[in-house]
Amino acid sequence: MSTHAKRERLLLADLLESAGPEAPTLCENWTTRDLAAHLVVRERRADAAGGLLVKPLAARLQRVQAEFAARPYGELIHLIRTGPPRLSPFALKPIDEASNTVEFYVHAEDVRRARPEWTPREVDPVFADALWTRIERMARVLGRTSPVGLVLRRPDGRTAVAHRGTPVVTVTGEPGELTLFAFGRQEAADVQLDGDKEAVDRLLAAKLGI
Repeated sequence: MSTHAKRERLLLADLLESAGPEAPTLCENWTTRDLAAHLVVRERRADAAGGLLVKPLAARLQRVQAEFAARPYGELIHLIRTGPPRLSPFALKPIDEASNTVEFYVHAEDVRRARPEWTPREVDPVFADALWTRIERMARVLGRTSPVGLVLRRPDGRTAVAHRGTPVVTVTGEPGELTLFAFGRQEAADVQLDGDKEAVDRLLAAKLGI
């Protein structure tokens, strides 16, 4: 596994473990147990994980995920921490880095920021740039459902257009915060929004992400 993905995996496993199985998350009505089951199924049950993207497979995904959620919580944490089986595509370093770096970062913040006493995480510059690179590549996909024009902007002025249209809302923040915003955690992201108030309100209420 690559450096970023491996670090985020271990951090996420630690957060899930310390939170316990019934803690809330930012993933709608999921508890930490539900989130842990999702992560395990995603890496270990390709036959069911397709339901994340293909609607006809969604019922199977829900069934398999419920089966995993019924397992001992410690077992789920162990499976997350130790990583995918050797024959899984996620075991390949390039796929692990491409698929899991952002996935694990966002879900770690889902656990962290659902706590009333959460504190901001300091993201080092190298990792911040890695997150930004992915946001630039994925911006159009993440922002495709935006009801307004959407521009993501770093404090240094670098921008990514996530959705073309008018009126335009510019969202400014550090790469980690922009990542959370673009993945549908608008209310939890520490960002500045510039634009017409009605447009900002519509953007905050929209379902962004994949």
